[in-house]
Amino acid sequence: MTTVMIFHEVDDVQHWLGSPKREEVFGPLGITVRTFVDPAKTNRVGLIVDVPDMDTFQQMMESDVAAEAMKYDGVRPETIVTLVES
Repeated sequence: MTTVMIFHEVDDVQHWLGSPKREEVFGPLGITVRTFVDPAKTNRVGLIVDVPDMDTFQQMMESDVAAEAMKYDGVRPETIVTLVES
């Protein structure tokens, strides 16, 4: 299992927090997600993601399904920063 931290900005934090898309996309792959909100900057959010297979995760993140989920969630793709546990 690999732990990944992801930071990015969203259009609407409450919409992003309430979205079912993370579970719909990641759940079937055995990926678990914890969400975080930056209290100092209202549109910055983060995730801690436990990934059983990094190749599968990477393929999913590059897929049309992930792109559609991010669009639905209001994710600003140009702001995404991903850190992998070392």
